[in-house]
Amino acid sequence: MTASDSAIVRRVLGGDTEAFAELVERHHASCLRLATHVLGTREDAEDAVQESFLRAYRYLARYQERERFTGWLFRILVNQCRTTLARRRRGETAMPAHAIEPGSWDEDAAEWADRDALLAGALARLHPLQREAVVMRFSADLSYEEMAVATGAGVSALKMRVKRACAQLRTLLGESIHV
Repeated sequence: MTASDSAIVRRVLGGDTEAFAELVERHHASCLRLATHVLGTREDAEDAVQESFLRAYRYLARYQERERFTGWLFRILVNQCRTTLARRRRGETAMPAHAIEPGSWDEDAAEWADRDALLAGALARLHPLQREAVVMRFSADLSYEEMAVATGAGVSALKMRVKRACAQLRTLLGESIHV
């Protein structure tokens, strides 16, 4: 039987610092996927995820069992991604050049890898808050309530961000996406 996240946190706080590796192993892939979609580059995503796990470990005593550990961890990760995006805006790091033209989604010619690249390019062109919301909703499969905990935004605002992001993605990808 697999221990719950809360049980592992209790073990870490009780002195079994090695148990934190279980949390990292359990959540690393989903954190990396979320950060990669939000930030656009694997390198920036890896840095954000690493820093997020360091912060989670440092502030683990602040975790409250009444909330899902994933939501608490994603809140740390989202804030770290926002910090990275703010640095980009100040010119401290470069934004990837994922430029696509509307209508360039060719169902017959595109390979799955090309589709992934087109989607990454379209996501990169979204407003950062819209990209964050749509990735959390569909890639991380969070409910709007969990997204609200992670971002600090209201549920209705998040629903609007997702709606606008989907509309923008439809335009960028040039095909009807049903979400």
